Amino acid sequence: MEDPVVQVGDPVLRATAADVPLADIPSERVQEIIRHMETVLDAEQDGAALAAPQIGVPLRIFVLSRRVFGPEGPEKLASKDPHFVFINPTITRRSKRLERMDEGCLSVRGRYGTIRRHTRATVHAYNEHGQPFTRGASGLLAQAFQHECDHLDGTLFTDAAEKVWDVETTKHKR
Repeated sequence: MEDPVVQVGDPVLRATAADVPLADIPSERVQEIIRHMETVLDAEQDGAALAAPQIGVPLRIFVLSRRVFGPEGPEKLASKDPHFVFINPTITRRSKRLERMDEGCLSVRGRYGTIRRHTRATVHAYNEHGQPFTRGASGLLAQAFQHECDHLDGTLFTDAAEKVWDVETTKHKR
């Protein structure tokens, strides 16, 4: 079975994703893209978030895993926030403080790296209903915001990683 997540080397991962016109957010096409992204992410045992280019769609959308960031996930503060779909996200604030963090990516299977990320980040975006919202975060959630916004700009974590290493991967769930 073909991997539903686009892998490094595919040009869509290096392109700048296009904004979603606000009038198109409620369209069946955009809603189907979001549902497909959520389905693909739910099937990934170690996925925390997924950007639309990772499924071959060059639009500025990313989704967070409810398994990771929802009520049962390790990020308890996120459980109070209903926003798991981010359309046309823009990072509006970043902390001055940077921290080295280990990171991987569903589009760079079998590789991890150490990257410097801001410890806090604030994102302004639209939800799946076209309503604007702003969400600040720290920890894993702030890291996910930065990682996914990088995807939308055609950047992979390996581009800025201080060190990258191969890991043995187990067969991912489908």
